[in-house]
Amino acid sequence: MLTFFKKWNFLSVFFLARSRTVGELLAPTSPFDKKCGRENWTVAFAPDGSYFAWSQGHRIVKLVPWSQCLNNFLLHGTKNVANSISTRLPRQNSDSGQKNKPCEHIIDCGDIVWSLAFGSSVPEKQSRCVNIEWHRFKFGQDQLLLATGLNNGRIKIWDVYTGKLLLNLMDHTEVVRDLTFAPDGSLILVSASRDKTLRVWDLKDDGNMMKVLRGHQNWVYGCAFSPDSSILCSVGASKAVFLWDMDKYSMIRKLEGHHNDVVACEFSPDGALLATASYDTRVYVWDPHTGVILMEFGHLFPPPTPIFAGGANDRWVRSVSFSHDGLHIASLADDKMVRFWRIDEEYPVQVAPLNNGLCCTFSTDGSVLAAGQVYTFFIPEIIRTQDGSVYFWATPRQVSSLQHLCRMAIRRVMPTSQVKNLPIPSKVVEFLCYQI
Repeated sequence: MLTFFKKWNFLSVFFLARSRTVGELLAPTSPFDKKCGRENWTVAFAPDGSYFAWSQGHRIVKLVPWSQCLNNFLLHGTKNVANSISTRLPRQNSDSGQKNKPCEHIIDCGDIVWSLAFGSSVPEKQSRCVNIEWHRFKFGQDQLLLATGLNNGRIKIWDVYTGKLLLNLMDHTEVVRDLTFAPDGSLILVSASRDKTLRVWDLKDDGNMMKVLRGHQNWVYGCAFSPDSSILCSVGASKAVFLWDMDKYSMIRKLEGHHNDVVACEFSPDGALLATASYDTRVYVWDPHTGVILMEFGHLFPPPTPIFAGGANDRWVRSVSFSHDGLHIASLADDKMVRFWRIDEEYPVQVAPLNNGLCCTFSTDGSVLAAGQVYTFFIPEIIRTQDGSVYFWATPRQVSSLQHLCRMAIRRVMPTSQVKNLPIPSKVVEFLCYQI
């Protein structure tokens, strides 16, 4: 009876809560100069919300002012062909007074683009390399960079405002599957690769590679910094979820629980939670400070047994993202659904249809979710593939409880162990801790 109730309750969500479509950006229908094609593996928003970037196909990355996207969605409806915007936007002139006004750029990266990451600088944040007396680049307060990870193992760093190539980092030997910047403005970049390593780069030191993090026995799929930049999570094949101390560049612990490859991870805005997505059809929410699984979001009911965890190919979870309110998580799976979850509820609060989705991320203000896909559609006697498209949905709007707001405020500065040792009543400690 309980199993039947769970199935009914889960299915009822699909009929009652559909997320509203905000818009879509469609890539060119035919490859230009044979540079477009393949999947859209990655999408990203700039930290200040000024730009949106996505791998439009094969070698091409499109940088579009996010405010311009929203205006076009309002003026022309939800559909928007990516190339149509370029005629309405001014070209960048680095010598003019409009230096940092968002302008559209199309970047040819020279190879298939697997990963993107925005990074912004803080001038007073010093380079971690103290032996260098001069640098090729002096990063100002308004500096905004885009890192692109390529199929040939290279990482290219671009100036977002001008579209110019700044650095070419060439130490990886396989695909650079993911990139993440430290949120503290230090321009420390971490790359995850199929060569089984993570590499730490100091872009304020002209892209000097500071450290190689080894421990993965197979491909590394993803990596993410905690909000205070002190911890790095990396995930990969063979069920791997590792936590690293980024001050000592040493492994803190390995999180055990998934039954198949783990492909994505992200910390909550207060750093107290960690979400991981796996091909075992599950999203786990962890306490990274204790290694305990607090919540499981299943995409297949009943859940597959561990021995068959890799057999449910139509339920593989491809991506996961934490909303900036810390209350919602989005997941994208092979069952043609995007799901929005609350961290304190077992079932999705909203869903949206998406064929062949590969990646998703929330906008800077958390109001919109962007998802990239590869989409195949059929015409009589023709099979046509439309690549590099992005779709946008409005995220659930719910008022956060007083408990959630208090937890967010305290957990930004206190790990689980410190909260539990506070000289306050046990009920208050429970109030401030995320519970199983």
